[in-house]
Amino acid sequence: MRHFDHIDIGHRKHLFYRHPRPFGRHDDPDVLAVALGATLYCPGTRPALAHDIVKAARRGVASMVVCLEDAIADADVPAAEANTVRAFRELHDRDAGAADDEPGDAARGRGNGRSRRGPGIPLLFIRVRAAEQIGDLVDRLGPAADLVTGFVLPKFTAASGGAFLDALEDTAARTGRRLLAMPVIESREAIHRETRADLLQDVARLLAKHRDRVLAVRLGATDLSAAYGLRRPPDLTIYDIRPVADAISDVVNILGRADGTGYVVTGPVWEYFSAGERMFKPQLRQSPFERQRAAPLRERLITSDLDGLIREVHLDKANGLIGKTVIHPSHVAAVHALSVVTHEEYCDAADILRVTGGGAMASTYANKMNEAKPHRAWAERLMMRARVFGVAAEGVTFVELLEAASRR
Repeated sequence: MRHFDHIDIGHRKHLFYRHPRPFGRHDDPDVLAVALGATLYCPGTRPALAHDIVKAARRGVASMVVCLEDAIADADVPAAEANTVRAFRELHDRDAGAADDEPGDAARGRGNGRSRRGPGIPLLFIRVRAAEQIGDLVDRLGPAADLVTGFVLPKFTAASGGAFLDALEDTAARTGRRLLAMPVIESREAIHRETRADLLQDVARLLAKHRDRVLAVRLGATDLSAAYGLRRPPDLTIYDIRPVADAISDVVNILGRADGTGYVVTGPVWEYFSAGERMFKPQLRQSPFERQRAAPLRERLITSDLDGLIREVHLDKANGLIGKTVIHPSHVAAVHALSVVTHEEYCDAADILRVTGGGAMASTYANKMNEAKPHRAWAERLMMRARVFGVAAEGVTFVELLEAASRR
């Protein structure tokens, strides 16, 4: 699959200086971790789960988590497992059938440059409750386990996480499949100041033993907030909730380092998708939308409380987080549009990476200083994002990207 593939090719040529590159579930984990983008969570109890996954892909979703943990009631776990297995088998049969159909269609000269298969199936993960579910679900899925990129491991600590990772390793070895892990930092020990540093250091040591298996570290902001009876309102960001913001800072500090020991840390969930009464002014300036004659788009974003999401994604990026957990497909376009590398950023990164031996230089846009050594890690990370999300054409703004990505 490829980000923004749901946009017409002619429009993509206008939007991008460098187009996003394709990726698949068997690619290098370093690529997949950045390619996750807006990861859509859905409960395993959804009646039309397979249909919903395909529909989400048509709206640009590239990664999904089917949740068997907090998103469903305790009594519904067996039904949710059975429903998930059934949906994955249905998707696997559909995918295999479409692949079988394609060669004949091509030989008959059908098509217009697009595959009949339609959108690819997103990177699929299952959020489990207990370690033993990992092997059990893979066995029950049979060949459909080929669709599973990995598992999300909740309430992750060094004490609980070992069993999850061992189960993942054992299942992968037994079945010959690559199964990746996304641990979620969301326990009370992670937000309580007196236990946080030790917990994160212990988690870092545990993850280092399974480094090839760890795709990304996720943040469970809802659980972290719950430790203090908090819930952020839609007109504030998670960075305004100081206990949680402090925890995020320490997670990035210990688990997100750019020295080769860190992992991609993803942004916490945005849980609003329709507006109620607002206390503060909208957080989107009018002028960028007016210049693009996109005032109706701005109004739709504000009405859906997506101006808060956009601000939070900006802050995620500034604090070293990549991608985001979302709970509604309407969030995806904003996260992905903000993930596209701007032409100015790309020029800066390219200039920095061309230099050996250090030194400073004026930027191509003549509005900042680039230093080859201290900015190198930033440039390397940005180039990975440019690979999977593309580089905007000169003069193309976030507003244009968002408007195009929102169409369906």
